[in-house]
Amino acid sequence: MAYAIAAYLHFMAIFLLFALLLLEHQLFRQPLTLERARSLFRTDIAFGIAAALVLATGIARAMLYGKGLDYYLRNSLFHAKVGLFVVLAILSIYPTLTFLRWRPALNSNQAPQISCGTARWVTLAIRLELVLLLLIPLLAVLMARGFGVMTG
Repeated sequence: MAYAIAAYLHFMAIFLLFALLLLEHQLFRQPLTLERARSLFRTDIAFGIAAALVLATGIARAMLYGKGLDYYLRNSLFHAKVGLFVVLAILSIYPTLTFLRWRPALNSNQAPQISCGTARWVTLAIRLELVLLLLIPLLAVLMARGFGVMTG
């Protein structure tokens, strides 16, 4: 039963992470209003929390439940899955730093000013994160079916 609960919490955290990232993509459009900027700021904080939940529940599943940590560590798809999550985390730094720079403007009740170049890079980062987030469960499904096991 504990395994099922851990799996459920992991899946819910992944769904939440995807939903928040999709919301960021929807909210981040020009011209940026004060209301949307505030929503983006809060959504990005929630996104960071959800990412931490995905990581924590994933670690719990790998270490405490399932096929055992040894199985996961000897599976190339697990390494690819974790690698994609790390790349996703790195990609999320740019939008997060952009949103954090808005704090003075938001505290002054002003919509932050964003250059076209910054807007393009934030949008690209979010879209790449969405693609990676769609690939990670595919790797998990393949891994659960026994693919990727390294012998030796």
